[in-house]
Amino acid sequence: MDNLTLVFDPELPVNIVELGLIYRVDVSPDGKVGIDMTLTAPNCPVAGSMPVMVERGALSVPGVTEAKVTLTWDPPWSIERASEDARLALGM
Repeated sequence: MDNLTLVFDPELPVNIVELGLIYRVDVSPDGKVGIDMTLTAPNCPVAGSMPVMVERGALSVPGVTEAKVTLTWDPPWSIERASEDARLALGM
């Protein structure tokens, strides 16, 4: 999960973990990682590239052999999912 804190939403100065965009991270004993995530909006311009960036971040962790990122819109993201630090950084 630490490597995912290095992935930032290109439109916001906050990483995707602090924004609350990561809903689930499962790691199997053989190094396969499954990640469920969302974006701030369904029409987000990085919908095609963000999952790839998250996958690369997961694959850079030693021992990870495979990573699959699934975008989900349920539940929809809202600012309440963001950490207090993220909300402060965004002025909310």
